[in-house]
Amino acid sequence: MSKITIRKATGRWVVRSGGAVLGETSNALELSEGDLAPVIYFPREDVAMAFLDKSDKTTHCPHKGDASFYSIVNKSSVTENAVWSYEAPLEAVTEIKGHLAFLHLDSVKVEQV
Repeated sequence: MSKITIRKATGRWVVRSGGAVLGETSNALELSEGDLAPVIYFPREDVAMAFLDKSDKTTHCPHKGDASFYSIVNKSSVTENAVWSYEAPLEAVTEIKGHLAFLHLDSVKVEQV
């Protein structure tokens, strides 16, 4: 099993897509899992949920639980399944409940500001 570490991400974080700021927070979490690149999780209350459309896609991670996916919808484009959230994460990673993570794509930028 890969070791998962969750800690408060330092500084302010912003996520942008299609020219719009989808979220900005000083309360992001950084999840590190094995050799994978760390993932920034944004608190749901700091994300403009109006830009997100829940999709039918779900995945299962044996270490985190079942993930629900969202597509980013803005005036110029739809980015399918670019956002995920563990609505009921496993006990070892309960801190990420109520948080959203974003795929790193050309059209989606997650940056420390």
